[in-house]
Amino acid sequence: MKIKISGTFSNVKVVNSPARTYSVSNPGPLTMTSLAIDNSQGDLPNAHSNGLAAGHNTDGFDASTTDLTIQNSVIKNQDDCLAINRGSNIVFKGNTCSGGHGISVGSIDSGVTVSGIVISGNTIINNDQALRIKMDATATGSTVSNITYSGNTATGMRRFGVLIDQSYPATLGTPGSGVKLSGVNFVAPTTTISVNSDADRVAINCGAGACTGTWDWSNLKVSGGVAGPITNFNGISGFSQ
Repeated sequence: MKIKISGTFSNVKVVNSPARTYSVSNPGPLTMTSLAIDNSQGDLPNAHSNGLAAGHNTDGFDASTTDLTIQNSVIKNQDDCLAINRGSNIVFKGNTCSGGHGISVGSIDSGVTVSGIVISGNTIINNDQALRIKMDATATGSTVSNITYSGNTATGMRRFGVLIDQSYPATLGTPGSGVKLSGVNFVAPTTTISVNSDADRVAINCGAGACTGTWDWSNLKVSGGVAGPITNFNGISGFSQ
């Protein structure tokens, strides 16, 4: 469903979306609240999925917009709970995400600006990763800045706690440097993440000179798993693996 309205969109339940559920490009300030996305049946295999979950590309919200708040909603799916592709002044708060790929900024392509993103008070359960920023390896001329996380709680992360990767669509491959990333901070209240025993707590894969500034991660706690790799960036303050 393409959402191209302003105002309030609330109290809607979607069951078994065949692919991405909401594509949001509101023309004015919009609050999306008290929504339910239930793709539980996508966890089951079918004749074409080789025993794996049949649900695929079932993003909850794809946002390319400005002045958007998504809150107090429950998302059960097999892909990104939220994917922000471009835009500013986007708030994602008080939501529950289970079964998918976590809360994402990106993927970021060429000529894109993302700024002023707040991810707060969400509950993330049994996802591949809790929080991710993914940037295309071949992207050029893009900036991502002022990304703030606070008070999120994640349990049962299968692959990563926090993943920042400039090699998309590969994971921890050869990173590009055409997206300038700055101002990724964890502020009070503390975000707490628990990862599975074979998962990376934090992995950062930046292109040379592409991740800049000092990032305050003093309000992030990640437990379980192992320390992940950190490439081409040493600007994290207040956190160590």
